[in-house]
Amino acid sequence: KNRVSSKFQSTGLAIAEILGDQSHKALYIKLAKEHDEEKLMSLAKDVAGRKNIKNPGAYFMRRIQQLKQEKKL
Repeated sequence: KNRVSSKFQSTGLAIAEILGDQSHKALYIKLAKEHDEEKLMSLAKDVAGRKNIKNPGAYFMRRIQQLKQEKKL
C-alpha cells in the first residue's frame, strides 16, 4: 500500500512507471523533489517514446546529467 503525500512523490512514481523502472523509484522521487516536475515528466515521456532505447532509465539519467551541465534543468 503506497503512502503518497506530496506531488513530487506521485511525480517520481509516475516517472518510474513511464520508464518501466520500478526498482529506482526512490531516485525518481528525489529528482522530482529537486527539479522542475513538468520538465522531468516531459523528458520521461520523450525517452519512453523512443523505440531504439534498450534501457530507458539509464538513458533518462544520462539526459538529466546533460541538461544539468547545460544549466537547462
